[in-house]
Amino acid sequence: MKGINAMVRLIRASKRAYTRKWSFLGFFAVVFLGSVLILARLDLLPETLPKPAVPAVVLTADQSATASVTVPSVPELPTKITIPAIGLSATIANPDTTDVSILDGELLKGAVRYPTSAKLGETGNVVLFGHSSYLPIVNNQAYKTFDGIQRLAVGDVVTVYSSTAAYSYRVRSVAKESANDAAIPLSVDDKELTLSTCDSFGEKTDRFVVTAGFIESHPISS
Repeated sequence: MKGINAMVRLIRASKRAYTRKWSFLGFFAVVFLGSVLILARLDLLPETLPKPAVPAVVLTADQSATASVTVPSVPELPTKITIPAIGLSATIANPDTTDVSILDGELLKGAVRYPTSAKLGETGNVVLFGHSSYLPIVNNQAYKTFDGIQRLAVGDVVTVYSSTAAYSYRVRSVAKESANDAAIPLSVDDKELTLSTCDSFGEKTDRFVVTAGFIESHPISS
């Protein structure tokens, strides 16, 4: 009987607590709503701040050019060539004549762009010549300008620079050509690069010829 009486008292206490809970919640709701109404009447409620508007960005002509930088559309003359795969780096001369003696003289300074071949950035074949020599000692290092181009592999990257941009090409083929083979084509339907070793523009000798296709170009800082 004692156990039953204790159980009954526990149930009654639970009911009283449950009833008081709802009474308390009701009282709290009345007080809260009353407080809100009083504050609203006294204009003391905080105002909702509007979201700050994001200002529209309007680029000026100069800013637009900076945001979307492109290489010059005007064809450019090459000034330097680098081929990391074989550690090659050389300056490029751009004579404006096909006179053999002048071209041979420029070859003694580094690589030479054949005057009637394409310029950087235009459709056509950019043809660059350079000496190669495997003698242990040479007084003029220009004789080694294109040393090692025969070791290039398909997929190697060649970068040719103008004064304002870098033009990248990917090697397509490497071949040793006979002096009796056809001349290097200058007019092609794509942007291409051809590298060729030579002993002299005035003599017919076997040569290594590397052809490469254009990948991309981008501006370089001055």
